[in-house]
Amino acid sequence: MSDQVGLLGTGRLGTAIGQRLMRTGNELAVWNRTPSKTAPLVADGAVAVPTAADLGNRPVVFVVVSASADLLAVLGGPDGLLARPNGLRVVVDCSTVSETASAQARQLAADAGVGFVAAPVSGNAAVLGAGRACFVASGPAAQYAVVEPLLNSVGQSAVRVGDGEQSRLVKLCHNLYLGMLVQALAEVTALAEKGGADREAFLRFLGQTVVGSPWVRDRAAALVAEDWTPTFTNVLLRKDFDLGLAAAREHEVPMAVAGLTHQLIQAAVGRGLGEQDLLSLFAVQAEASGLDLQR
Repeated sequence: MSDQVGLLGTGRLGTAIGQRLMRTGNELAVWNRTPSKTAPLVADGAVAVPTAADLGNRPVVFVVVSASADLLAVLGGPDGLLARPNGLRVVVDCSTVSETASAQARQLAADAGVGFVAAPVSGNAAVLGAGRACFVASGPAAQYAVVEPLLNSVGQSAVRVGDGEQSRLVKLCHNLYLGMLVQALAEVTALAEKGGADREAFLRFLGQTVVGSPWVRDRAAALVAEDWTPTFTNVLLRKDFDLGLAAAREHEVPMAVAGLTHQLIQAAVGRGLGEQDLLSLFAVQAEASGLDLQR
């Protein structure tokens, strides 16, 4: 497979994926709707192109956008990625979007004679940069075989879960669980702290038990410091809960805990924390618990 790769979308996650692609020996061409956001990758050796369509000569193009409408917009149209697929074999979409939008994007690609692998990623930009991200993918086996080596070069694992849009639902399930995990962590931390336990000591203990995880251990220092620098914002988490709970209704699956967490995420957004990290759910919990935070 050619080592010439395209990347459409150079936000935090896209930039981290691009850096990993170049670090593992690939030649990278990039495009973003806001051209200035390609600068860090260009400084590292990537080539910026004028339009998304100009990526169509790359055999594999990664796409990383924020929402369903964005995905369809950057693929279609006279300057979209699929406008001139001269050599493009497979689009790898790493965004978190709905199953419906993913199916529409897959059809757009098929109409252009291009393969499409849905490969949303678990891991923020720092995790991606360290090579510890995990991809969950779905799409025809032959198309997945083309991109699997690239996925494994970017992250620590890639798992194929089906031929169609199954990876979209799996990623939404992951993000639902993440939101519920953070809310649960906020609640027990507030209880321990209000009862007189030191927050740092409590989280250090929790991280060493069977309910600890690398994520809890990695993020404990930020929670102690009340550092809400965004890695994954509450607005994006709310979007994924909107999609995930819609999928739950479609499949007739009750999700009582997720439904309540959805409202608590909305409370954080309503309090002006929408663009802050999802750890700021603790700020809402602390306020409800009568705890005075540092800021």
